[in-house]
Amino acid sequence: MSKAAGRLKTLKKAIDKINHTSKLRTNIPAGMAVAGPPLGPMLGQRGINIAAFCKDFNERTKDYKEGIPLPCRVAVTSDRSYELIIHSPPATFLLKQAAGLQRGAMNPGKEVAGKITRKHLYEIAQIKIQDPPNALLTPEQMCKALVGVARTCGIEIVNELDSTEYQTFLEERKHIVEAQRKELQEKREARMLRMG
Repeated sequence: MSKAAGRLKTLKKAIDKINHTSKLRTNIPAGMAVAGPPLGPMLGQRGINIAAFCKDFNERTKDYKEGIPLPCRVAVTSDRSYELIIHSPPATFLLKQAAGLQRGAMNPGKEVAGKITRKHLYEIAQIKIQDPPNALLTPEQMCKALVGVARTCGIEIVNELDSTEYQTFLEERKHIVEAQRKELQEKREARMLRMG
C-alpha cells in the first residue's frame, strides 16, 4: 500500500460520520396531533413512531389553546429518532386574532378588513422574535416585517383604537364579507355548470 493510500485511510477514520437528516416542515394544531392524515403519512414516510410523536407533541403543546396552528420543524436522524422544534403561531394568525378577524381581506390594499394598534404590533413582534429564524432580527426589523404581513391581510395599523367605533366597523364588515362569500359561491356554481 502506498503512503498516499495509507493517509487517506487514516483521514477517513478521523472524519465523523455525516448525519443526513430528513427535515419535515408543517403546521400542526396545538394539542390536536393525531395519527391520521395528513400528519400520519408524512411521519410514516420518514420512519417515525407516529403514536409516540403525537403523544410528545400534544404533551409539549398542552399550555397552548387547543387548535392554534403551530409551525413545526422535525429533523429525523438515520436511527429514526427525531428532534422537534415548535415555533410560535404564524404572524397572520396572531395579527388576525389581534384584529378580531376570521379571515383577511380579499382585495388587500383596496379594502380594510380590520385594524390594530402599534402596541399590538409591538407585542406580536416580541412573540415572533423568539422564533429561531427571527433570532437575529432587531425589534424594529421584526415590526417592519409584520407591517408588510398586516398589509397583505388587509389590516390597518393605527395609533389609537376606540372599542365602540371598531365594533361598528366590524358589524359593517360582516355584511361585506357575506356579499363576498355569495359572489364566490356564484362563481363556483357557474364553473361547475361549465364543467358538467
